Amino acid sequence: MITVTLYTRAGCELCKQAEDDLKALQEVIPHQLAIIDIDSDPSLRDTFDLEIPIVEAGPFRLKAPFTRQELQMTLGAAADRRSQLENINDKTFQVNTSRTQTISKADKISYWISKHYLAIFNAFLILYIGLPFLAPIFKKAGWNTPAEVIYKIYRPLCHQWAFRSFFLFGGQAFYPHAAAKMPGILTFEQVSGITDLTDPSRLQARLFEGNALLGYKVALCERDVAIWGAMALFGVVYALTGRKLPKLHWLIWVLIGLGPIGLDGFSQLFSQIPNPFIQSILPYRESTPFLRVLTGFLFGLATAWFMFPLIEESMADTRRLLAKKFAILKK
Repeated sequence: MITVTLYTRAGCELCKQAEDDLKALQEVIPHQLAIIDIDSDPSLRDTFDLEIPIVEAGPFRLKAPFTRQELQMTLGAAADRRSQLENINDKTFQVNTSRTQTISKADKISYWISKHYLAIFNAFLILYIGLPFLAPIFKKAGWNTPAEVIYKIYRPLCHQWAFRSFFLFGGQAFYPHAAAKMPGILTFEQVSGITDLTDPSRLQARLFEGNALLGYKVALCERDVAIWGAMALFGVVYALTGRKLPKLHWLIWVLIGLGPIGLDGFSQLFSQIPNPFIQSILPYRESTPFLRVLTGFLFGLATAWFMFPLIEESMADTRRLLAKKFAILKK
């Protein structure tokens, strides 16, 4: 017996007619009818909103408007195809059929994740960007042990150089490298007494966490704070808009996301290589906190805008497939 899926919604006269026609065709072409309300899931509503009723039978699909005769022809074609596949013992058909016979625990987990993945991502991003700010808060409160735990957790994930990090509870929000040339701003060299910021001496700057006078270092550098903060911000906005924002074009992602951060980061990196030839064509430079935050924010925003809608497309497909399977097997 073939399985027929009818996508419908409450108050749809054409849908009611299609349902009545399918029931009337039961004696002619026996089938198992699964009815799915497209308003039960946003992805179904977005996909089928202007096309219902839609009937699916095997690989065949009918979109409104259609007659009972067209419906009978579609069901007949699906029934003939199933009989042929059964007669030749098609392995792919047998595997696919066996997979649709039961609702597994994996199906339930996949469906739950496909519906709640954005909340999971947003919770992770907010936690990831929030914990580094707890480190200076704990230091200020005198809770050194939990603060040190946070610094150590993030140390493999970020260079944590103090001259490229934000500080809380001090006279300045940052203490840049003297090479950044920011007039009127105390430099890291001035306030720390650490003047050699070349490798491997930068380890001192990495371990420098601040003090009561200067404030305490955030456990993520300025650029990482901007990147992950922008991704978290977009994730929240994407959720509030019902996951309806269209995917950012890849070329815009390259130009706005990768371009500025690549130009700022790589020009800084190459300029600081101790090679006479490189230094002759690219003068030594140190990016400013403003540029690191700006380029990091653009990269994080563009990346999230490019990736989240792609993930939503995949998750929406999963929801549609599993919603259909659940509707069939719960009959």
